[in-house]
Amino acid sequence: MSYTTDAIRNVAIAGHGGTGKTTLFEGLLFAGGVISKPETVDSGKTVGDYTPEEIERKISIHAVMGHVERNGRKINIFDTPGSSDFTGDVILSFRASEFALLTVDGRSGVQIETIKLWRNLEGREKPRGIYVTRMDDERADFDKALQDIKEKFKVDPVPVTIPMGSGTSYKGVIDILNEKAYFVQDGALEKAGDIPAEYKDAVDAARERLIEAAAEGDDTLMEHYIEKGSLDADEMHTGLIEALADHKYVPAFCGVPVKNSGLTPLLDFLADASPDPRTAHDIAVGADGAAQDIPVDPDKSLAALVIKTTYDQFSGKLSWVKVIRGKLSADSEALNVTENKKERIGKLYTAQGKKLEEIKDLYAGDVGIIAKSATLKTNDTIAAPDAPLTFLPLRLPEPVHSVAVNAVQKKDEDKLGEFLLRATEEDKTFRYFFNTETKETVISGMGELHVNIILDKIKQNQKIEVQTHIPRVAYRETITKKAAAEYTHKKQTGGHGQYGKVVLEIAPLPRGDQYKFTNAIFGGAVSKGYIPGVEKGVQEGMAAGVMAGYPVVDVEVKIVDGKEHPVDSSELAFKLAARNAFRESMRQAAPTLLEPVMNLTVFVEDKYLGDVMSDLSGKRGKIQGQQSMGGGIEELKAQVPQAELLRYSIDLRSITSGTGSFGVEFDHYSPISGKIADDVIKAAEAFRVQETDD
Repeated sequence: MSYTTDAIRNVAIAGHGGTGKTTLFEGLLFAGGVISKPETVDSGKTVGDYTPEEIERKISIHAVMGHVERNGRKINIFDTPGSSDFTGDVILSFRASEFALLTVDGRSGVQIETIKLWRNLEGREKPRGIYVTRMDDERADFDKALQDIKEKFKVDPVPVTIPMGSGTSYKGVIDILNEKAYFVQDGALEKAGDIPAEYKDAVDAARERLIEAAAEGDDTLMEHYIEKGSLDADEMHTGLIEALADHKYVPAFCGVPVKNSGLTPLLDFLADASPDPRTAHDIAVGADGAAQDIPVDPDKSLAALVIKTTYDQFSGKLSWVKVIRGKLSADSEALNVTENKKERIGKLYTAQGKKLEEIKDLYAGDVGIIAKSATLKTNDTIAAPDAPLTFLPLRLPEPVHSVAVNAVQKKDEDKLGEFLLRATEEDKTFRYFFNTETKETVISGMGELHVNIILDKIKQNQKIEVQTHIPRVAYRETITKKAAAEYTHKKQTGGHGQYGKVVLEIAPLPRGDQYKFTNAIFGGAVSKGYIPGVEKGVQEGMAAGVMAGYPVVDVEVKIVDGKEHPVDSSELAFKLAARNAFRESMRQAAPTLLEPVMNLTVFVEDKYLGDVMSDLSGKRGKIQGQQSMGGGIEELKAQVPQAELLRYSIDLRSITSGTGSFGVEFDHYSPISGKIADDVIKAAEAFRVQETDD
């Protein structure tokens, strides 16, 4: 069944790992009549976690979409991973949704991933709410959790539901907006009833706060509230919708989804009071190259964004699309603007986890799936041919953990390459490339867990045996003083021989200037026709330095003299002479090794800051600054040699009990000497020996 724009709502459930997101997702599908029985994560049968790796690890790894029909509206619900290793799927779910619901464990309060997600949502100006889980635990405290949210996020969340008791005395929740109580039913969905008298004061106080939040949504409503001291039901409804869309309040909910409690009032709120897609917009670039806001509008020409690509064993390639304008229809034709190719739209689907349901149309605001697309990939824009525009791509963080990988059997190399290419299509936070310098295939992800799951798929799904090791660092070599050398290449083999003499002068260049070659010969000692051969020889010499065989950088080279033979000289002879002259001059120019130094940004809870700084000091890091990000989170900036960061995702996880996160990017090359340089040279020699043996 297709739904028009006014009847669509989109919500992304996100939060720290282990806060009950998938259980809440499962519960909402049950409360909405989609499934007859909710399953637990431990059972391995939930709608949200259905891949082998999710079932084995009992965590969410991929974003999953489901939908519920409630009060005449279709609510698309995205269940997202909690680990920062899979943040890419959280971000795409935020892009597709007009409302985000962050889960908070009622026992532990706000945790670091939730803080990072909150900041991401702030940057998107995305309306959001809070759902406090595990209210039946003796350690759960709804009021304390809300206070924690207030302190960390500088907002005062407004309860839409409040708990009836906690721990073993937990009986259910009270819907403040609709003034109903919902009681836990053993094994069944919660049951509506009258609000117990003992909660009258708490309900009155909560309702007053909700009325105030509604009044904030509209100037006219505020006047009515001031005049009458209250608002009627319709006014509250209108005010809450407007206030949420304008970021004037944060609704808070609570419950125990595993007991089917706290679900019904949440569904009603999502259907009746969460943001309409028509209040949202996306950013695109028009034909003139200028960025423009594109409101969600069903009456305009088609424009949609591919937010995710997956591959199904039976259905093949599946392209998730968010329609921003117009209508996307099955068995139609559109333009893939990104590739400038016509795209035949075959079948369209909506999803309940891995189960696909065929539909005819997707209206603006809705999210669905195109099957077996010929050209589409993640971040592509689909549009009507007469109104092309290109949506800005998803902004995703850079990978931080890398592993070098190679197939044990040569026959599997092509198969491995094909799998890695497909993996990058499915997951835009995963990268791979072949490093021609170190002769390694390097795969990179958002953390050790992310990379390990890719490796498991290679071994278990693709049946490819692979070896892995820490990637080699791309060191460089340079010189620290001027030098000169000459070399004569002379070879006589009968007939024409080979002859070329070259005199070179070399000098250091400023860091980052790479290379400069000058023909400084006067008087024609070497014909101009041989100079290109000389430069090629210099470049070949620079490709592998004299210290450890790493590329040479930041050197100025001049050919100042030479000699040629009228018969035996050739470009090849001068190339060989120049290569050897360069290597000899480099030996005399006090060569040194350079290592890549990275800009590192670390986010940690303040209680771990000292340990993190101490660890970075031991890694030859130089602290560049720190600042408080609020909520007990510190941002630390440092410059650290890349060689010290190859396992940093593992180290940081150990230091911070899995709560820290970081980003890294290249900054500059810096000289190294002493034992560090000696170790690099020894490792390079061992690598060359291994290559020779292979």
